[in-house]
Amino acid sequence: MIKGIGHAAYTVADMEKSLDFYCNVLGFEKLFDLHNIKDEPWIVYLKVSEGQYIELFYGGEKKVQIDGSTIGYSHLCFEVENIEVIANHLKSKGYTLDVEPKEGLDGNYQCWVKDPDKNRIEFIQMRPDSLQLRT
Repeated sequence: MIKGIGHAAYTVADMEKSLDFYCNVLGFEKLFDLHNIKDEPWIVYLKVSEGQYIELFYGGEKKVQIDGSTIGYSHLCFEVENIEVIANHLKSKGYTLDVEPKEGLDGNYQCWVKDPDKNRIEFIQMRPDSLQLRT
């Protein structure tokens, strides 16, 4: 019935900062822009990998709880080949990791960062003996 996740969508405060992060830092490809019926900029579509996409919507503010968390959104996770390589790459681009590379409870390696709109992003290096790959 369900083939997979089609895309993740974010409303961003500053499109240029977000495009810099997702395209120049993470290396995703900007595919196209969509305009609304008033011909105003609406969505920028990015390709993560074959069949995986992110939509960036112009101009919004998200609701933030007192503790800094958001309602309904937790995080987006990208699988990587090498956790140390992505961690060092993010730092070289001026981003501070919220969580340095470490082994998670599921047996995989992970690190965390926030995008320009403070959306939490996890990077995961799957290990052959992880819970996900054993089940």
